[in-house]
Amino acid sequence: MISTVIDQTLGLEYPIFQGGMAWVADASLAAGVSNAGGLGLIAAMNSNGEQLRAEIRKCKELTDKPFGVNIMLMSPFADEVSDVVIEEGVKVVTTGAGNPGKYMAKWTEAGIRVIPVVPSVALARKMEKMGAFALIAEGGESGGHVGELTTMALVPQVVDAVSIPVIAAGGICDGRQVAAAFMLGAVGVQVGTRFLVAEECTISQAYKDKVLKAKDIDSVVTGKRLGHPVRSIRNAFTRAYSKAEYDSSHVSDEELEKMGAGVLRIAAREGDVKNGCVLAGQVASMVTKEQPARDIIVEMFTEAEEVLKGAAKWVK
Repeated sequence: MISTVIDQTLGLEYPIFQGGMAWVADASLAAGVSNAGGLGLIAAMNSNGEQLRAEIRKCKELTDKPFGVNIMLMSPFADEVSDVVIEEGVKVVTTGAGNPGKYMAKWTEAGIRVIPVVPSVALARKMEKMGAFALIAEGGESGGHVGELTTMALVPQVVDAVSIPVIAAGGICDGRQVAAAFMLGAVGVQVGTRFLVAEECTISQAYKDKVLKAKDIDSVVTGKRLGHPVRSIRNAFTRAYSKAEYDSSHVSDEELEKMGAGVLRIAAREGDVKNGCVLAGQVASMVTKEQPARDIIVEMFTEAEEVLKGAAKWVK
């Protein structure tokens, strides 16, 4: 069995996190993954304090296992939710879209393990100095907001740059990729796209079907012009957005921002996968069936063990 400082310290069965995906990672999915042996995460996204509190309490009703909250630091309610996670006794906080420095001291004093998502070595070093317990090094293969470096290039550089545990994310869908993450020096993985089709995931069936039908070249990155690139599956929305993005003489940045407002929600919650944004990573084409979260995790780690045990065949 694969076991590292991540599962041992956080009280998990497997060293795997579920990504904190906005409009996807609710109490149902987080509890499902935690009950399955991983660390489920609730996405705080732009929720206010009381909205997040309600979701945390719902998760507590569904699981007695550890779970965490992903806090998007650009949220106008970041200050509110930073207090709610303390008040509700959340064990792990992952962060993205900003610098968690102003909250780190009170979180760590409350016994929360803070694990920021980082796309670069520079930010990794900064987060370590601020007292992060571990880091999630996320490559640009992932769905949602992406950086420039790939997982293969980013993870070993972050591992070499810091002394705290590193969790690999981006492009991880099966046991081979889990094994590769460990070979790069990571001690755990974070998975998003494959959990989109978990039975415990409450997004629209149309969104799930879009993932299940994806081909290898179906993901596209939009939003570079505005400085926050996003990876999603090609559809009518991405075609219209891409056309507008490269027409800066006729489409202003403000108009471009409006085009992207609310499009994830209508895909994930209303099932409009033509005009909505279907966030998913480059491994979407490898996701071929809906499964309980437990089956997903066991399958990935069983295969990873087989791959790692067989690695010696390449060494003469």
